[in-house]
Amino acid sequence: MSLEPIQAGQSINKPHPPFTLDATFRDDTFAETFQKAIQDVDIIQKQADQAVIDLTTGRKQDLHQTMISIERADTAFQLMMQVRNKIVSAYEEVSRMQI
Repeated sequence: MSLEPIQAGQSINKPHPPFTLDATFRDDTFAETFQKAIQDVDIIQKQADQAVIDLTTGRKQDLHQTMISIERADTAFQLMMQVRNKIVSAYEEVSRMQI
């Protein structure tokens, strides 16, 4: 088996991140941005659930893609929880500040 280098301009299949931040700044508030991120994680979770259902009912036989969907959902959820923990920590620190 030989490996060939990726040529300039050649596309490769990369998984999409759970959610992305646009390079252009919009007038979305932090709450709206966080809400969209939560919705993206929910969609990924539902896709993983559907992949498991499709595998168990025999509609799809691809175990690898099912496992990738499950791991992607798990990673997205863990990332969302870490962001939430940082937000709570920042809120607690700000609330301890004296005015």
